[in-house]
Amino acid sequence: MRTIPVAERRARLGVRHALTAPASGVAAATSAVVALHATDPATVYLSAGARIADPGLERIERELYDGSLVRLHGMRRTVFVVPAELAPVVHFSTSAAIAVRERRQLVKHMTEGGLDWSAEALADVEASVLRLVAERGEISVNELTAAEPRLREQMRFAIGKPYETSQAIGSRLIALLGMEGRIVRRGRTAGTWISQQHNWSAALPLLELDVRAAQAELVRHWLAAFGPGTEADVKWWTGWNLGDTRRALAAVGAVEVDSGFVLPDDLEPVAAPAPWAAFLPALDPTPMGWQQRDFYLAPEHRPALFDRSGNIGPTVWWEGRIVGGWATRADGEIVWELLDDVGSDAVAMIEAEAAGLAAWLGGAKVTPRFRTPLERKLSHVDR
Repeated sequence: MRTIPVAERRARLGVRHALTAPASGVAAATSAVVALHATDPATVYLSAGARIADPGLERIERELYDGSLVRLHGMRRTVFVVPAELAPVVHFSTSAAIAVRERRQLVKHMTEGGLDWSAEALADVEASVLRLVAERGEISVNELTAAEPRLREQMRFAIGKPYETSQAIGSRLIALLGMEGRIVRRGRTAGTWISQQHNWSAALPLLELDVRAAQAELVRHWLAAFGPGTEADVKWWTGWNLGDTRRALAAVGAVEVDSGFVLPDDLEPVAAPAPWAAFLPALDPTPMGWQQRDFYLAPEHRPALFDRSGNIGPTVWWEGRIVGGWATRADGEIVWELLDDVGSDAVAMIEAEAAGLAAWLGGAKVTPRFRTPLERKLSHVDR
C-alpha cells in the first residue's frame, strides 16, 4: 500500500488548489477545488482572489458572470458556484435528490402551517414564477413577489409554542425551483458584491446524466483535487450515504493508500513546492474539503477557528497547514494572528500576503456570515 506522508499531502493541497501558483482565472480557480462555497457571497470573491494573479473585485465579478460558472444548491444542500460544465454532474448526483426531499417537506409544512393549497394551485404559482423569469430575463425575489402576490402568503411554524413564527412561501418555493434546476441564480447581486440577493434567470437545459454515473464523475473530480481522502471524507463532503459513496469510489477505480483513496493514475509522488503563504476566507473550499483535518489543522486550534456548527472562519496558511486566523476591522484594515511559531521568514511572507489582500480589497469591510471566536476577537483589536 502506498504511503502518502503528511508533508506530501500538504504539497498536494497547495499545488492542486492553486495556492502555490495562480490559476489563469476565476473559472480555473473554481475547477481547482471543484466548487466554491457560496452560502456567504464574500467567500466566492475571496476564495477566487486567493487563487488568481492580479485579483480585483471588478475582475472577479466580471468573470463570475461571464457564463463560465453557475450558482446552485449542491452537496449537503449548500449553495456552491461550480464550472458550467460540472453543473449537470452536481445536479444529478446531489441536487435532484435534495429537491425531491425539499418538495415533500414543503407540501407538509404548507399543510401543517395553514396554507392548504391544492396541487393544482401550487403548480399554477410555479408556472407563474417560471413565466415571469422567462419574460424578464433576470428578476429579483422582490420583483417576483410583487408580480405574483401569492408568493407572499404565509405559513406558520411551531404553532402554539413561544417561538411560533411565520414565513412567506415565496422564499421556500423559489429556492425549490432552483434546486430542481428550473431556474438559476445566474444574475448579479441586487446590491454590493457581498449582498445575498441574487437575481434569478431561466435555467439552461442540463445534459441528463444517470445518477450513479454523475456520482462517479463527482468523486473523480473530488479525488483529483482533494485525494487522498477517506470514505468518511467523501461521504461528508458529498452528503451521500455510505452505499452511494462506496459505489462511486469503486466506479472510478479508486486505489486505497494509507490515508484514504486516490485515483488510479495518481500514485506518483508530488514534490514540495517553494514556500508559500495564503489568506483564505471563511468557508473556503480547501479547509472545508475534508472531514478529517488533522494533517493541516492542529486539533488545539479548532475552537478558535470554527463556530459551533462546524463552519470555519478566515484562516492564515503556511506551507499547507493552518497557522492562524485573520479578520477585517471597520476601516478595512487586515488584522491577523498566528497560533503557531513559524519563524521570521514565514512571517515576512505572511505579511506580504496580508498587504496584497488589503490592496485588492481596497478597504472593504468583510464580516463572515458565520462568526468564529478568533475572527470576532481580531475584528475588534487595535494593532
